[in-house]
Amino acid sequence: MSSYPKFYRKVWLACARIPRGETRTYGEIARAVGSPRSARAVGQALARNPFAPDVPCHRVVRSDGGLGGYSGPGGVRAKRKILERESRGKGGSSLLDRPSN
Repeated sequence: MSSYPKFYRKVWLACARIPRGETRTYGEIARAVGSPRSARAVGQALARNPFAPDVPCHRVVRSDGGLGGYSGPGGVRAKRKILERESRGKGGSSLLDRPSN
């Protein structure tokens, strides 16, 4: 992992800590890694994630409730299905339940 940029490694490690059935926003990850104005860079790091599914980049969504991108097989449609499957049985609402703006 040391051959990757430090920022990417920090983003991937932060994502690896997101529990199954939960999501975080790109902005939350940016703040968690100490770069609060770098939400777009978080997206770039996740698009280059070579460690999926161990680093669950599909659990990172937009702050407006939208899913954002997904470069895994099946694209955003697959991201939605994965998140729905992971959130079953968790109870309560998630970012998937919020209407998009």
